[in-house]
Amino acid sequence: MSMIDDILIIFWGFLMISLMGIGGYFMFRKFLKQLPKEDGHSNMEWEEYYVNNTSHLWQETEKSLLEELVSPVPELFRDVARHKIAGKIGEIALKKENRHITQDTLIEGYILATPKRDHKFLRKKLKEKEIDVEPYEHLFELSRSNYADNWKSRYKKMSSEKVNSLKNTGK
Repeated sequence: MSMIDDILIIFWGFLMISLMGIGGYFMFRKFLKQLPKEDGHSNMEWEEYYVNNTSHLWQETEKSLLEELVSPVPELFRDVARHKIAGKIGEIALKKENRHITQDTLIEGYILATPKRDHKFLRKKLKEKEIDVEPYEHLFELSRSNYADNWKSRYKKMSSEKVNSLKNTGK
């Protein structure tokens, strides 16, 4: 065997170990999402529950807007991202007792379901669609990258403060 053969074997070994490590990382993340939480249900079960219970609330305009918003996601991950975001949107719609998914609920759910690093793409898409992001600025602060254990209470507090400020300004 020559020196080149040895280098190729070593390179191939590192490549295979790296690819198996990357695949294992994603499989482990999916495994963690399937573990039951305090309520006895996993994140994936809740996600599926919200998607199934709100599928009739979606209108064509909101479906097409969601498709446009997830378009920057690489095609390989787009279905998973769409499902996760739709689950969060469904959760918000059920909590608000909406009769259908509104653009406001869709954008709110999208912001809360995505990590902070993806918000620049969302802002760009919303600007292209001529949708004002100002009403959603408080939600960008609650992005997944800086969630704390008490994110739900912070969200409720920020939402109630926003409602109170709107009442005080007379809007």
